[in-house]
Amino acid sequence: MKVLLADDHPLLRHGLRALLEQVGGAEVVGEASDGEEAVELALSLNPDVVVMDLVMPGVGGLEATRRLVDQRPDLGVLVLTMSEDDASVFAALRAGARGYVLKGTGGEDFLAAVSAVARGEAVYGPAVARRIRRFLTTGPGTGPFPELTQREREILDLLANGKTNAEIARALFLSLKTVKNHLTSVFAKLQVADRAQAVVRARQAGLGT
Repeated sequence: MKVLLADDHPLLRHGLRALLEQVGGAEVVGEASDGEEAVELALSLNPDVVVMDLVMPGVGGLEATRRLVDQRPDLGVLVLTMSEDDASVFAALRAGARGYVLKGTGGEDFLAAVSAVARGEAVYGPAVARRIRRFLTTGPGTGPFPELTQREREILDLLANGKTNAEIARALFLSLKTVKNHLTSVFAKLQVADRAQAVVRARQAGLGT
């Protein structure tokens, strides 16, 4: 099993390499520090699995995943990230990722996820699986605040989860100005004066959990 690691933190890549090679019996064929490099290396080194972080300098993990899956539909991309919000999860799935696990995942579960993706299976951690089940149960248009757009609901959910504007922008790959504009619209539609009141309304409706 050949694996390519794409993450901008060298120490994390070093730890993953050791885990994969010494415990998992895999061969790490390359390491990338950004999405552009990940695409180039994946297309030249032909790994079975690319372990992809979402937030990297320059070309991020989502765009890199889209490019790779477009050019190599058989390639297994396993997203390994800190982000567990709905927007990041479903954006990764739409981009073609075959798996999505969080960086807090234990070593044994991570190795199992890599092996599953290499076999062509789809794999998600428990927290991500719960979000997928909730989405499939409620559907995209039956959640709280039907007056909000899908993007506005995603931003409100992150706001209720305690995220700052900058963190929301990074999670959704938006500019800070775009996030502020969306929040202005959210406050107007919910008829609240500020973000604190919006958070209260959102949490009462079950968002941010």
